[in-house]
This record gives sequence, C-alpha cells and structure tokens, in this order.
Amino acid sequence: MSASARHDAVQGHSIRLYLLAWGWLFVLSACSYLVDYFHLQGGLRGFLILLFMIVKAGLIVAVFMHMAWERTALVYAILVPPAALLVFVAIMAFEASYTLLTRIAFLGG
Repeated sequence: MSASARHDAVQGHSIRLYLLAWGWLFVLSACSYLVDYFHLQGGLRGFLILLFMIVKAGLIVAVFMHMAWERTALVYAILVPPAALLVFVAIMAFEASYTLLTRIAFLGG
C-alpha cells in the first residue's frame, strides 16, 4: 500500500459531510422551535417534536458516531432501544390494569 493510499484510508470523511450534518441539525432544530412558535397544540405538537428529536438523534448517531457505514450497528443503535421501551411500556400497562383490578376487588371502589 502506498503512502498516499494509507493517508486517504486514515483521513476519514470530508469536512463537507460534517458541515452538511451540522446544517441539517440546525434546520431540524429550527423546525422544532417553530412548532412552539406557531403554538401548535395536542397530538400534532407532540408528534412533531418527537419526530424532529428522533431524526436529529439518528443523524448524530449516523454521522458523528460513524455508524452510517455499518448498517447492523445503526439498526441496533436506533431500532432496538425503542423496541425494548415499547415492550416495557406494554408490560407496565398490563401490570397497571392488574393492580387496579386487584385494588377494586379487595379495597372496594
């Protein structure tokens, strides 16, 4: 391997990629602030804020943590934690119903 080939392999990504990522983070943050500026309410407000938050987190993980070039790592870092949280929320919802029914049965209601 020649010296220039080794230098190209070690150098990493161009500054253009990082500036583009920072630009998109700025735009997504501005959109998130605009949700509050336009006084959106209810489910739409929550959905948009969560959407912008997830997209920004995915962009940060993909570009700055260099996972965009490792698809399996990106899938595990982005999809597995929310799936685990949904499983835990379902378990808690089931337990909450059981606890409520038990309290009603034994304590009256």
